[in-house]
Order: sequence, then C-alpha cells, then structure tokens
Amino acid sequence: MTLNRSARIAATAISLALGAASVAMTAVPAAAWAPQESKAACLEPAGHDEADAARGGSGGDHRDISAAEQQRIEARTAAILAKKGSSARTAATVPVYIHKMLGTDGSGDVTQAQIDAQIAELNQDFAGQELAGTAADTGFTFTLAGVDTYYNNQWHKDRQSTTYRTQTRLGGKNALNIWLVDFGYLGIATFPWDYARNPGIDGIRVQYSSLPGGSATNYDQGKTATHEAGHWFGLYHTFQGGCTATNDEVADTPAQSSSTSGCPTGRDSCSLPGLDPIHNYMDYSYDSCYNQFTPGQSTRMDQMWAAYRA
Repeated sequence: MTLNRSARIAATAISLALGAASVAMTAVPAAAWAPQESKAACLEPAGHDEADAARGGSGGDHRDISAAEQQRIEARTAAILAKKGSSARTAATVPVYIHKMLGTDGSGDVTQAQIDAQIAELNQDFAGQELAGTAADTGFTFTLAGVDTYYNNQWHKDRQSTTYRTQTRLGGKNALNIWLVDFGYLGIATFPWDYARNPGIDGIRVQYSSLPGGSATNYDQGKTATHEAGHWFGLYHTFQGGCTATNDEVADTPAQSSSTSGCPTGRDSCSLPGLDPIHNYMDYSYDSCYNQFTPGQSTRMDQMWAAYRA
C-alpha cells in the first residue's frame, strides 16, 4: 500500500530514531573515482501547508532569509555585478560530484544508472525540455565529475553534516556537490552568496530515494535535486515572502501565499495577479507536476552565477 506524504515522513522519523542507536564508524571511501581536488540550509510564509514537511522538513530546505536580509543580498549582488561590469549571460557547464553517504550495512545505496539518470534529469530541466517553448533554457548544463562512497551511520542520517561536507566536498565554487543521505525530508541547499564565508559546506543534500527510480512516493523522478540546485544557483521558493510584490525577486513567477501540495490546477492563493506557479521547480509540488523554470529565473541564475560562482 502506498504511503501518503504524512505517513512517509512519520515512517522516516521512526527510522531516524532507530538509526540513532547505530554505532558510527570512521568513514572509509569506497570505489572513489573523483579527481582529488582541494576541499576548500528558507523563509516560510505563514500558512504554508504539509508540503513543507516533505520538501524541507520542519526547518525548511535552506537557511532562513528575512525580508531585510533579502534586501541586503540584492544590494550586495548589484554592487558586485557593477564592479565586475558583468550582467551578460554566464551560462556554463557545471561539474557535479555525487557523494553516496551509506550506512555501515550499505543501506542508502543507489546504482550508477540512477546517478546517470539524475544528471540527465538536471540537464533536461535546466534546458527547458519538459515544456519546450514556454520553459526557459537556462543555458546551464551538468556533467558528472565524480562519484565516491562513504560508510558511516551518522553521516548516512545527515548527522555531523558540517563535518562530513567539509571533509568530502570536491571542486571549486562552480562545482555542484550532491550528498545522498537518508533523512526525514527531501533536500537542503546552500546559497551562492554564502560560499565565500563557508565554502566547505557548499552544495545540496538530497534524500537518496528521490533519485529517478527511487522509492520516495510522489518524489521519485529526480526533481528534488533540480529544486535544490535552483537554490544553489540563487533562486528562492516561488512562495518566498508570501503575497508580496517582491516575493522571490523574479517578476514572471506570480506571488503565492504558501507552498503547494500535490498538483492543484487553478490554485490561486494571492489577490495579486496570476495563478500560483504550481508547475515551477521552485514550488513544493509533486515531481510529476513540475515542468519549468521561467525566463526571469534564468536571468537571476545568470546574475548570481556571474556574481558568486563565475
């Protein structure tokens, strides 16, 4: 019998509690073929629904950004771009490092075919291929730069996350690191403007069962990684700030009061113009509902890449 969202989260919480009894072992890399380079978490509006529990857990899927900080980030970004004299498109090929954080019994593993399918999903989504002619082709492409495996019960459950990310992260500020873990929600991301002060934790953490072919009901098409990568590029949720004109700093994503659950056609949670953008990768809809980034989001990703990752 298929578990509904609430039941799945409850079941995951039970597994976390049981996992706490496991004895952590020193992480040992296995079958690592990544180049060994130097290693150098969302303002939730009132009234957000149960989708938050799945997509971001009780704490959201990125660190809190207040309205005041949001303004400061925009001003800082504009200043950096003005100094660089760069506002042109800066699309690029992004190297992706996949870190499989397994339990000591091998739990949480994914196949190479699933990893390849995840990279293909990222490329499809960021190229606008799910809704050609409407969805934006952001110009960003992704290539698999390496896969490594660690066996550690604590890391597998996303405990000691600052430690394990700092010890395992690969590549520079332009490299997307994806840690596959088993936790009570689907994903957590860092923002590009935070890289300079804490480069060791830069990247996204993703529930391993959300990869294509995984067992995460309604979230098994690999679009959790797309959503979290959107944050990594500098996008907010489409419901950032609720029903305000500023919202997510993108003009062509209509304001919405709260996150979406499922795929409710015609949902309109704000009096401001436009229906809720339930098909946007930066809402909290089911994977099957997602099909687009907007041109405005693409422009924002270009600007954030130029300012912080180029």
